[in-house]
Amino acid sequence: MNDRMTEPTRPHDRPRNANNTRKSGLRGMVLAVLLAFVLGAGAAAWIAWRTGWIATDQDTAAPQTKAGAANDGDGAGNTAPAMAAGPGTGAPIDLRLNALERRLNRIDLQAEAASGNAARAEGLLIAFAARRLIERGERLGYLGDQLRLRFGNAQPNAVRTILATARDPVTLEQLRQGLENLPQETVEKPRDLNGWERVKAELGDLFVLRRASAPSPRPERRLERASRLLDEGRVASARALVASLPNAERAEGWLRDARRYVAAREALDLIETAALLEPRNLNDGSGQPVRQLSPAAPAGADAAVDEDGASEGQAAPSRTAEPAA
Repeated sequence: MNDRMTEPTRPHDRPRNANNTRKSGLRGMVLAVLLAFVLGAGAAAWIAWRTGWIATDQDTAAPQTKAGAANDGDGAGNTAPAMAAGPGTGAPIDLRLNALERRLNRIDLQAEAASGNAARAEGLLIAFAARRLIERGERLGYLGDQLRLRFGNAQPNAVRTILATARDPVTLEQLRQGLENLPQETVEKPRDLNGWERVKAELGDLFVLRRASAPSPRPERRLERASRLLDEGRVASARALVASLPNAERAEGWLRDARRYVAAREALDLIETAALLEPRNLNDGSGQPVRQLSPAAPAGADAAVDEDGASEGQAAPSRTAEPAA
């Protein structure tokens, strides 16, 4: 038996021992690789923790605790005014109501100002449209009703003058043609002069003293200057020259038309000014008075309006155009 146990290894057992040795070496290598990986991961985690890349539970719990405390503080702060605004104390509610009332008043004032400025702008556009129709010699149509509605209280005489001119229009071209067609007797001496007046007229034609720069007083030259003034649109100056002619009564019809033309333009100027500056008597499209002062009004106009409103039935005089005959 002892000989059997101590007998040498047989040749066929040598490969089995070699395989076992090879497996043991491979297992050791795998264990070494795993150990190196674990050590590397641990080192990386330690470095990340030291540099602050990884937050611990205590680090995350601290901000949450602070946020909770802050929320509790805000809740307490919000609760305090709510408790203060409860039924026990009415002061905060009154303050809020007063602030809301002031805000509503500002909104009302802004809306009133916008409405007043819009009404003034509409009135100015209507005045411009009426001027254009008058210059063309056309009828006003519905613009006449708008003029009565908006400017009837502020400038009644001007409105009447414009409406009368629109019913019987006079244009600048008509005045030019009328001036050219004036009879020759207009520039001649009156034939019904007595002896002494005729002598003075003849002597006046013989000797005329005037400055070199002064225009000639001869009737023919005055008529020519009147024609040039009409071309420039200066109807009032042309009318004054024609009225100074020797036989001006022969141009009575032309003078009347020129007077109506000038009166209509002055009336249009008045309603345009009223649309911009009238403080009290201007109306909007619905007939309601415009309370808002114009942005173009001079400083202190609001105080003047208040004083006029406080006076008993005394209205400030306003410039109005008398209706043309």
